Amino acid sequence: MNTEEILMVDDERAIRLAVRTALTREGMHVTEAADGSTALDLLKQKHFDLVILDVMMENVSGYQVLQTMRAWGDHTPVMMLSGKSDEMDQVLGLGFGADSYLTKPFHTSVLIQTAKALIRRNQIYSQASEARIHKGPFAVDTLKMECLKNGVSLNFTAREQALFRFLLEHPGQVFTKAQLYSQVWNEAVVDDNTITVYIKRIRSKIEENPKEPKYLKTIRGIGYMLEV
Repeated sequence: MNTEEILMVDDERAIRLAVRTALTREGMHVTEAADGSTALDLLKQKHFDLVILDVMMENVSGYQVLQTMRAWGDHTPVMMLSGKSDEMDQVLGLGFGADSYLTKPFHTSVLIQTAKALIRRNQIYSQASEARIHKGPFAVDTLKMECLKNGVSLNFTAREQALFRFLLEHPGQVFTKAQLYSQVWNEAVVDDNTITVYIKRIRSKIEENPKEPKYLKTIRGIGYMLEV
């Protein structure tokens, strides 16, 4: 198994050290940059599996680094770090193409799990360059952006399709509502009712008897799992 390559960009040495120590323990290799200019130079030279990027840095900010990356066509997952908890600040980062946003101070355990999830998701989508993801009776045609059961279109909306595809790519794995919001839609605010509605809609399209689901199951007290 290849070692994941992480670029850690922050002008605070203590933050860089804490993140490097935590991720190194997880078997990852961390390259450090103390400013945005250095980060951009490193990104030109080497492929990274994840960029952890501080927002507030002198000269070249984290937002500028992110915008430059995306302008290059570099779609490496980016986790933004910020001392600001302002919602609009988070919206700005996500709008520029960030994949996740953590507010300082943060628990390293949260950072580690978020990093792993972003890397895993990116690897899955990279490997899914083939036209179809097929598991059990279900398939996702990635060219036509269509979900099918036994070859018949399920007529999902865009959000239903995103949620179903994520679950199909992780069969047998249980996800909480918060995890689904974060992993599928990059949203931190969890609305229990919204997830419940989408699960109900998906069941109505994939189950023979939605009241006794065979595939999309509720794991009481935890979340949901797709069994195929």
